[in-house]
Amino acid sequence: MLLLLALAWVVLKELVIVYVSALFAAVLMPAVNGITERGIRGYHPSRPVAIVVLLFSAALILGLFFFVGLPPVVRDLSRFAEDLPHQIPGLVARFHSLPFISAVKAEEIATRAESALTAMASYLLTSVPLWLSHIFDILTGVFLCIYFMLEGEHAYSFFLSLFPRSKRLRLDATLRRANQKISKWLIGQGLLMLILGISSTVVFGLLHVRYFVLLGFLMGLFNIIPVVGGIITITIAAIVAAVDSWTKLLGVLIFYIVYVNIENVYLVPRIMRSSVHLMGLTILVSLVFGTALAGIAGALVAVPTAALLSVLLEEYAVQKDAG
Repeated sequence: MLLLLALAWVVLKELVIVYVSALFAAVLMPAVNGITERGIRGYHPSRPVAIVVLLFSAALILGLFFFVGLPPVVRDLSRFAEDLPHQIPGLVARFHSLPFISAVKAEEIATRAESALTAMASYLLTSVPLWLSHIFDILTGVFLCIYFMLEGEHAYSFFLSLFPRSKRLRLDATLRRANQKISKWLIGQGLLMLILGISSTVVFGLLHVRYFVLLGFLMGLFNIIPVVGGIITITIAAIVAAVDSWTKLLGVLIFYIVYVNIENVYLVPRIMRSSVHLMGLTILVSLVFGTALAGIAGALVAVPTAALLSVLLEEYAVQKDAG
């Protein structure tokens, strides 16, 4: 056991890639099965053909994002980092005009806002090369994911065979239920992020808020973190809008208040109805631990892993009260 643990520590990076690939393959398998079951004039594509169709669709979407959606975001981010030092004096002057904020507090608020926004812009700028530096790991994960989708059932059967026959059916049903809920959660959360990103980009653009493409992208991206992500991004958008005018700031705040109510009352109950329910604290803690343990790859699978553990704990560990 000690030798196995030592070996796992040595190949920790490779084990993370294998786990990420297997998890994504499990999540994507319902889509592959849906393609194979959907016939065209009596023709039902085989699993390899369905995987090729799915990969082509994913590559097309990613290509459109990188060549159409990402350049405006990077351009706005560069301009934001360059213009930030020149915008702070105007922001300080606007704070000075508020009757309930003294000059000292205005300087302090502006200084802290500048440091926070500069750190955010620096982190985002350095993250792009970091992603590109892991291109070999990403390609390895993609190929492993393909093989898991092609031959994953054999590996899954072998995994189940390690458990006694009396417990095998229960574990199989639990894992399949977890996979279904994780898939629905990912689709639902991705849809919520897309809706917020597009709507905020459109509204910020109509309000003529600077860097509206970057702000809309951040609004959608950080929507994966309940409450905290929204507070961070709306604070950034509010500060950027306040540099120009209080009217834009008011418009940004009104939009966010209206959207939050629409999301909580209408979107979430319908989109996330059948997915696994995770507390905001659970998502935040899983992201922190996943990033600390495995960096970007850990962050990608942190929330699905938390969802998987929640289903397993609910099935095997939670003691439900009778009645």
